[in-house]
Amino acid sequence: MESSSINHARIIVADDSSEIREVVRLMLENEGYEVFEAQDGDSTIRILKEEKNIDLVVLDIMMPKKDGIETCEEIRTFSNVPVLFLTAKSSDADKIAAYQSGCDSFLTKPFTKDELLLRIRSHLRRYRVYKGKEESVPENQKITIDDIEIDLIHRSVTKSGEAVALTDKEFSILHFLGSRRGEIFSQQQIYENVWKEQYLPASNNTIMVHILNLRKKLEEDPNNPKLICTVWGKGYRIV
Repeated sequence: MESSSINHARIIVADDSSEIREVVRLMLENEGYEVFEAQDGDSTIRILKEEKNIDLVVLDIMMPKKDGIETCEEIRTFSNVPVLFLTAKSSDADKIAAYQSGCDSFLTKPFTKDELLLRIRSHLRRYRVYKGKEESVPENQKITIDDIEIDLIHRSVTKSGEAVALTDKEFSILHFLGSRRGEIFSQQQIYENVWKEQYLPASNNTIMVHILNLRKKLEEDPNNPKLICTVWGKGYRIV
């Protein structure tokens, strides 16, 4: 059973198709969620800034004025709210662009109700934990690597005491590698442990994009990484 906080989550559904918006809205309202509809990127940004406590954005890629990729990039300049792409675009290039923009997950149309709801519930649980707890964190729920602290309860990261905004998958990769410092993990091992999905060769691109984003956010010199190191022909490790 879902907690009341998750049941009363507030979600933006952004799609230029009124039919798709209506289908998703009714699906989510039947689960107890409060839904705001947006037909393009500009209205998505406006709602997110005007409304308080938005918990999730469901975003299409192909929208007028400002597409989903541009919208997600702008969202990441002021919010860590989870972003789920729900789109007919399905190429590897589309997925890479989506993850580079800062999204948390990617679901292609046509989709099933169960799959969409499972993704949404997963993101809401993690986001509500991140937002809702302010108490001190026990030492066994922290991972410290030099000046980087990984808070496992709130799923948050600081560097030299300053908060670092990570997406859900970026955090999960950092947690996975950071909890096993010194060990080398292949791209397949990382993907299957973080995404909990079957690994395919195309998944390598997804891993590389997320590692690149983590380096940009955490490394002093992303082009000469000292934290997340590549072991050529084997995978990645945190030293």
